[in-house]
Amino acid sequence: MNEAMIKRNELLAQTVIKGLKSRNMSGYYANTKEEALKIALELIPEESTVTMGGTMSAREIGLVDALQKGNYTFIDRDNYEDKREAMLLAYQADVFLSSCNAMTQDGVLVNIDGNANRVSAIAQGPKKVVMIVGMNKICDDVDGAMKRARNVAAPINAQRFGLQTPCTKTGTCTDCKSPDTICCQFLITRYSKHADRIHVILVNDALGF
Repeated sequence: MNEAMIKRNELLAQTVIKGLKSRNMSGYYANTKEEALKIALELIPEESTVTMGGTMSAREIGLVDALQKGNYTFIDRDNYEDKREAMLLAYQADVFLSSCNAMTQDGVLVNIDGNANRVSAIAQGPKKVVMIVGMNKICDDVDGAMKRARNVAAPINAQRFGLQTPCTKTGTCTDCKSPDTICCQFLITRYSKHADRIHVILVNDALGF
C-alpha cells in the first residue's frame, strides 16, 4: 500500500472513530494486522468465553488462532455437530467476535445475515462485541453501505458457501427470494444502548469481503 493511501486511511479512520464514539461505541485504528491482533487481545480478558459468527477478518489477523492457543474458552461452532447449540451459546458468551459487511464514515454498522445468529448476537446477548473491520468496508453513508453489503459481501459469501442464488451467477444482488438466500436479516446499528459493549478495530488493510 502506498504512502498516500496509508495517510488517507489514517485520517478517515479518525473520522470513523469519532462517529463511533458519538454512537456510544468504541473505535480503534491499527496500521497492521499485528497491531490489530494486539488491540483485540487487550480487549478480551483471559479466561473469557469467546465465540464468533462466520467472520474471516478475525482469522486473517490471527485472532482465532491466538484464542485457541491461549487461556480462553473458545466456542468453535465447526466443532459442534449441533450447530444450533453452538449458536445459542453465543448469547451468554463474554465476547462475540464479528466483522461487519459495511460501515459508514460516521460510524453506522451494516450487516446482512442468513441464519440471523450473527446479527442477533451483535444486537443483544454477549457482554462484549469485538469487530475487526478492514478499511475496505468504509462507505460514505448508509445507502452506500447497504449497496456494498448486498452487491459485494453477499455475492462473495454465497459463492464461498456454494449456494445456488442468482448473485453467484451474476455477481450482483437481484433482491432474490431464493431458498438459498443469505440476505434474510438486515441489521443497521446506529447507536449502542450499552456503553463499552461494541468495540470496532479498524485495520489498514483489505480484510474479509
